[in-house]
Amino acid sequence: MHNMKMNTTTCERGSTESQRPYSARRQRHHVTFFCDAPEAESVRLVGDFNGWDLTATPMQRLLDGRWMASLELHHGHHQYLFVVDGKPVLDPNASGVTRNDRNERVSLIAVS
Repeated sequence: MHNMKMNTTTCERGSTESQRPYSARRQRHHVTFFCDAPEAESVRLVGDFNGWDLTATPMQRLLDGRWMASLELHHGHHQYLFVVDGKPVLDPNASGVTRNDRNERVSLIAVS
């Protein structure tokens, strides 16, 4: 098992998205996910926003050992998992944990 620390950020400091005033008309929001897994060969982000497709959102390794993926997500709650070297991993810093359609535990993020 890998020694991992994970966190999820809904808006990066200094991003143009965080400087825009709130608008109810804005349907999509910039979301950046981080997964700290320096020993991993690959990390992927899967969720209801990409049809749980393992090939849709590979995460990029950063120099500090974290992995990152940025997406534009619709307002609301989204279910997701990190897949670290082929193994599903919950995000301990998620907004919560819920169960998907197959009754599996998945991470939950609130986007607003």
